[in-house]
Amino acid sequence: MKIWVDADACPADIKEIIIKAAHKRGIETIFVSNKVISIPESPFISTIKVAQGMDVADQYIAEKAQDKDLVITQDIPLAAILVPRGIVVISTYGVLFTLDNIGERLSVRNFMQELRDNGVQTNGPKPFSNKDKQKFANTFDQQLVKLL
Repeated sequence: MKIWVDADACPADIKEIIIKAAHKRGIETIFVSNKVISIPESPFISTIKVAQGMDVADQYIAEKAQDKDLVITQDIPLAAILVPRGIVVISTYGVLFTLDNIGERLSVRNFMQELRDNGVQTNGPKPFSNKDKQKFANTFDQQLVKLL
């Protein structure tokens, strides 16, 4: 089992939770980003810097993640690729993507993207809160326990 983190837009609080869990449980954790990110020195944690470009980090994670891995991402199209392959996917807001909800979430995401592409102004993501951090921590811990 590995933890893969789509690190380009991962909040610092979430990164901290993931790093603590990786140390505590001895789980290999890979932060994938198209920029340099700082992480503490650890035998369990590494970073992969991918080339600049749209969805390059997502493509890397999609190619490398395997059944029973855990992926942290806000990218719904990436989640839609991974979930059917048996990979556990959680958003940084603590949403567990499943076979039951990924189709609807992808449809809503695509609809909102189509609106934006046609010039309709939509609300961006809500600000990250302490409640979101707690929801992530709970979901993350539950899924780690199941996978381990």
